[in-house]
Amino acid sequence: MIELRTCISKYETMSIRKQCELLDLAPSSYYHKGKGESYDNLQIMRLMDEEFLEHPTHGVFQMQDFLRASGLVVNHKRVRPLLRKMNIMAIYPQKNLSKLGQAKYIHPYLLRNLEISRPNHVWAIDITYIPMAQGFMYLTAIIDVHSRYVVGWGLFNDLRAENCLMVLKDAIRQNGKPEIINSDQGSQFTCPLWVEYLQAEEIKISMDGKGRALDNIFIERFWRTVKRDYVYINPPENGEELYAGLKTFFNYYNEKKTHQGINRMIPAQLYKKTA
Repeated sequence: MIELRTCISKYETMSIRKQCELLDLAPSSYYHKGKGESYDNLQIMRLMDEEFLEHPTHGVFQMQDFLRASGLVVNHKRVRPLLRKMNIMAIYPQKNLSKLGQAKYIHPYLLRNLEISRPNHVWAIDITYIPMAQGFMYLTAIIDVHSRYVVGWGLFNDLRAENCLMVLKDAIRQNGKPEIINSDQGSQFTCPLWVEYLQAEEIKISMDGKGRALDNIFIERFWRTVKRDYVYINPPENGEELYAGLKTFFNYYNEKKTHQGINRMIPAQLYKKTA
């Protein structure tokens, strides 16, 4: 069977996006070239990624202390830009948090005390840093909160809002629209491109509150599963290997892995049973 991504050429006059559309392929699946970084920085970033997964309230100085305890003396002026590259922000109230995006596009959190009882009622979207032997990439994923089913995902080497919208549109094309979509207040989600699209599609917008570590707990737990069960034990060499590995892992996660949070059911069973 031919891998459709190999049919796409960056030398064609037709855009990558248009080629993907003609092949009925998610554009996000094409962009698999990792973002480069020095070997020393990659080692530091890998350690900080694992530490942040366990302690999401750690800021720059706590990370510096952690690295020192791990035998690495690293100046905080080096830690800070690396955390920014990793799209990591400590989970606690901060001054001027709205500067991450445009304040007028920030929306309230709609999930508090909400009974989520059906597929496509609420989707959750987030971005996480994925380390590789040769650089790193950003993984954007969307899960259906009711079933924990992964409805869409994509790998990118930058943090543009267009990437998140690309993953969302592809998820909607395959699964239909959610009633509500929840995200953090990152700049990708507090910009006109994201907000105006959701408003046009009549999808309700929910955003985590400032410093609310538990508001998007479903996808935070999902990241732990992805990294502990795949990324950390099968560190990919490059973007191609990462894409192929994640594709296999998400198929396993959706179709075979039981989930304690949904009474040990398989996500696909619950999602497709009641969708």
